[in-house]
Amino acid sequence: MRVFIVADSPPMRVGLENVLTAQGVKVAGSVSSVELLAGHLDQGEADVIVVDVSNEQLETVLRSIEQLDLASEAAIVLLAENNAPGWFVKIVRGGVGAVLPTRTSPEQLVAAMQAAMAGLIVMHRDQIDSNFPAARPASSAHAELPESLTAREREVLQLLASGLGNKEIAAGLTISEHTVKFHVASILGKLGAASRTEAVTLGIRHGLVLL
Repeated sequence: MRVFIVADSPPMRVGLENVLTAQGVKVAGSVSSVELLAGHLDQGEADVIVVDVSNEQLETVLRSIEQLDLASEAAIVLLAENNAPGWFVKIVRGGVGAVLPTRTSPEQLVAAMQAAMAGLIVMHRDQIDSNFPAARPASSAHAELPESLTAREREVLQLLASGLGNKEIAAGLTISEHTVKFHVASILGKLGAASRTEAVTLGIRHGLVLL
């Protein structure tokens, strides 16, 4: 496996070369920018291109990789730190085969290069949270109520959902209309509803109303 290194920082270039050489990887050369790669890859000198890039350079580097069609010349492995949502997808669509944080171990770097050469897409476990956030509840309406409805209030809400008025609800539950009005007001308050219709809608979303 022959590797070409791209890093703006001279110490980083030297460091990467030493790390890769210690892992038995042949370093074909190194340059300070992606633009300088063109003249070095004409003879197929590299199987993998390792690019160290800061967040400020990311857009420029991706544009250069695409313009120079580097992905057709070698597998691209990017060393970058970025927490912007969706950034990983954008990078791999630009032709990059692997994205790793700069603190990646030598063994992980070599494994990622081998995987990228095989046509696989690689990311570090530490980058998962920023690109694939934990699923949120389907709707905030399903969150628990600050105060739960009583058994009687659930009965009233169910009858409201059936389209019954206060008088009909009172007759069905054998209670006074005044008591029905009291329960309806309590239901509206607990559900945070402005009307009976909204209360029914929220009751359905909370699983309080059987359809």
